[in-house]
Amino acid sequence: MSQTTDVGSLAPLGHAISGAGSSALALLLIYPLDTIKTRQQVQTRAGDSAGLDSAVRKIIREEGVGGLYAGVASNVVNQAVNGFVYFYAYSMVRRMAQRAAGGEGLSTAVELAVGALAGMVNQVITLPMGVVATRQQTAHAAERRRTWVQTVRGIVRDEGVGGLWAGLRPALVLCANPAITYGMFERIKRAVTKGRPGGGLSFAEAFWAGAAAKALATVVTYPYIMAKVRLQCQPSGKQGAHRSAGDVLRSTLRSEGVGGWYRGMQAQIVKAVITQALMLMLKESVTRQVARLFAVARASRKHGVGVA
Repeated sequence: MSQTTDVGSLAPLGHAISGAGSSALALLLIYPLDTIKTRQQVQTRAGDSAGLDSAVRKIIREEGVGGLYAGVASNVVNQAVNGFVYFYAYSMVRRMAQRAAGGEGLSTAVELAVGALAGMVNQVITLPMGVVATRQQTAHAAERRRTWVQTVRGIVRDEGVGGLWAGLRPALVLCANPAITYGMFERIKRAVTKGRPGGGLSFAEAFWAGAAAKALATVVTYPYIMAKVRLQCQPSGKQGAHRSAGDVLRSTLRSEGVGGWYRGMQAQIVKAVITQALMLMLKESVTRQVARLFAVARASRKHGVGVA
């Protein structure tokens, strides 16, 4: 029997599941780009952050193809958890905002606030996984042999539990990034799907809407993205370690000029835009499938149908 699935009525858990799966798959598909942009962001010399093709050749020459996938397990798991927590919080907060608005469409300001709040919840819960993933991705070849647990133990031993939340302050500020991204995406989606049954986007529509939204968010917030990565990859007790994102930005400006604030931005934009576009494209499809499964489960419970 054919029927239209209304993804707008999907429970927060459904959005969380689809967000986790689509986020992890999108990152896995472009992971070498993620490695390159992270390596470039922590470099402090202009020559170390050449173009994407030069960076790829350098990593393969020095570390082999496996170097492009440094820390892949930690990063993909981290991305899945991030997707789950973010979309659960986002859909919960957005649903409450819609109820408060009496079912009316949300303004751009409210969409941005919803995205920022969901991002803050996500960062507080998942940042330790991000710190571990960044350390593994930027570590020397010998240190990358450490397991996830060994990396956590090393951070706690050397820096205390607080080391797992390195870069929390800039991470919270950077909640503006997903807020801008999803706020813009929802506005584009609403305009494109106005009057369309089910309210879903096609693969191509979701890809280009996601790409446009993420490109804008990345350009606006990039200096803080760079500062956060540098804070996360440095041991907090190290002599001369930066104390805050502001400290990173000031130091970078003195030693590298304004260009240092945008080191690795080419890789970041390419990676972020493609990942976000893929993730939102995949999520539109996965969400429809999850909505169908939830509908079948509800129908089964309603009619008393059990599963052996």
